[in-house]
Amino acid sequence: MKKILMFTYSVVAYAIAFASLLLWILSASNLIPEISIDGTPTMSFEWALLKNLGLICLFGVPHSIMARKPFKKFITQYMPKPIERSTYVLTAGVLLAILVWFWEPMGGIVWSIAPKTIGYYTLYALFFTGWIILFISTFLINHFDLFGLRQTYLELVNKPYTDLNFKVYSFYKYVRHPLYLGGIIGVWATPHMTVTHLVFAILITSYFVVGTLFEERDLIKEFGDTYRKYQKKTPMLIPLTKFLKK
Repeated sequence: MKKILMFTYSVVAYAIAFASLLLWILSASNLIPEISIDGTPTMSFEWALLKNLGLICLFGVPHSIMARKPFKKFITQYMPKPIERSTYVLTAGVLLAILVWFWEPMGGIVWSIAPKTIGYYTLYALFFTGWIILFISTFLINHFDLFGLRQTYLELVNKPYTDLNFKVYSFYKYVRHPLYLGGIIGVWATPHMTVTHLVFAILITSYFVVGTLFEERDLIKEFGDTYRKYQKKTPMLIPLTKFLKK
C-alpha cells in the first residue's frame, strides 16, 4: 500500500507540474488574454517590479536549493527517498503556477508586429519551436526520471533505482543545456513585446543562466573529466558559438 501511495503521489505531482508548464507557455503566448501575463497595470511600475522580483525569488530560490545534493540528503531523512524527486517537482509546479498567475502587469510596448504578417508568424514559429525543444530535451534526459515517476515506479515493481548514464546526442551535441535554451527562446520570441513581458523574459533568462552554473558544478562533481571534456567542446546555451570557433 505504501508503494502504491508513493506512486500515486508522484503521478499527482507530475500532473500539477505539467499543468503549470502549460499555464506558463499559454500565459507567455498572449493567445489567451484571460491568462496572459500582459494585463492592465493595477499598481505603479516600481511596486509591480518589486512584486515580480519577489515572485522570481519565491520560485527560483527553492527550485535551486532543492535541486542540490546536500538538500536531497537532508530531506530524505524525513521522507522516503523514492518521492524526493516528486516532492521537488510538486513544489516547483506550485511555485511556477503562483509566479505566472500573480505576475504583475507593468504596461508599455517595446515592439508590436501586426498580425498575419511574415514577422508575426515567424516569431510564433520560434515561440513554439522553443517549447518543443524544451519538451524534447526532457525525453532526451529521461522525461520520467526528471519528473519523479521513474523513481516511484521502480519502487512499486521492486526494482532498484539506477542513476542515468551520461550521454551526448541530438540537441546535446550542440549545447549543454538545450532544455534551458528552449525556454529562453520561448519567453523571448513574441510578436507583442510589452515591458511586462520584457521584464519577465529578462528575469527568467537570468534565473536560467544562474541555475545552469549551479547545475554545471553538480555535473562536474558527478561525471568529472568526462563532463569537463564535454564543456570544452560544447557551448553552454548558444549553439552558434560552436560553429564560430571552427
